[in-house]
Amino acid sequence: MKKPAQATLIYNPLAGPANLAAPMALVADLWQARGWHVTIQPTQAPGHATELAQQAAAAGCRVVIAAGGDGTLGEVANGLAETETAMAPLPVGTANSFARELNMPLPLFRGKHQLLQAADLLLNGRIHQMDLGYTINSEGNGRHWLLWSGAGADGYLVEHIEPRPKWSKKLGRLGYMLQGIALTIRYPAVQASIEIDGHTYNDHYLLALVSNCRLYAGGGLTISPQAKLDDGLFEVWLFRGRQILKLFQYGALLKAGRRVFPGMEMVHGRSITVNMTPTMPCQTDGELGGYTPITCTLKPGALRLLVPASAPQDLFQQPGTPLGA
Repeated sequence: MKKPAQATLIYNPLAGPANLAAPMALVADLWQARGWHVTIQPTQAPGHATELAQQAAAAGCRVVIAAGGDGTLGEVANGLAETETAMAPLPVGTANSFARELNMPLPLFRGKHQLLQAADLLLNGRIHQMDLGYTINSEGNGRHWLLWSGAGADGYLVEHIEPRPKWSKKLGRLGYMLQGIALTIRYPAVQASIEIDGHTYNDHYLLALVSNCRLYAGGGLTISPQAKLDDGLFEVWLFRGRQILKLFQYGALLKAGRRVFPGMEMVHGRSITVNMTPTMPCQTDGELGGYTPITCTLKPGALRLLVPASAPQDLFQQPGTPLGA
């Protein structure tokens, strides 16, 4: 008799407002009905998902189902980078930016239907080699990331907004925006020196955003519509200005489909260094990632990613391989 393939389901019990133990058991049941053996592992503290993912990879687990928000997915990706174990993203967080990138069904008040639909799409998905970013901050601490690493305004907002109060989490992206608007009056003017593959940019920059994907701002803004997750390139967005309110103009232009405008530019690159005066916080996948100066390096094909059948067909250059069981 064929031995079932091994999967570990790692979930963050604090993701969102509802108890996740029962829905996770249903997801495990679905996968087990398709020939998998699933071990359920709730996280117990920040960083625990990385440890659990590393243990699963070391034990020869084929897939780690990462259930949570973008923070949990980022932790799991750090544990699985450069291993043969694939990550399967299951959205149960608040923003779910990465799930939006993959066009997955999002949880509505933790409804069972959406979770099981997402789990089924993963079972019918394909495994791709996804590029990862790797950021080293001013203290020499490094971290892999899936989506973006930003220095300046977005790091500043993450530093002052997280951890989010319950009312903000319930409002999702709207709550984040309301908190952010209240912080804009305190944002300082920033002088930056940014090096992209050896070319240096010096000016007052509100934000230097190193992007590995198409969406931004909780998945609500398509910033790089042609980006692919395995093309070996970052899209580096530079936004000039002294007053943070200028970013609202840039955001409106991007929302309207404008990609070329004075003060806003995108440069492709693989190695980026950002220095800012005064020293500014940075974020990686929406989590505080330390302070400038930072160095961002592209890690081609560093993560085996189980991509759901719902994902855009042109999100990857390479076709990927079926999951199987």
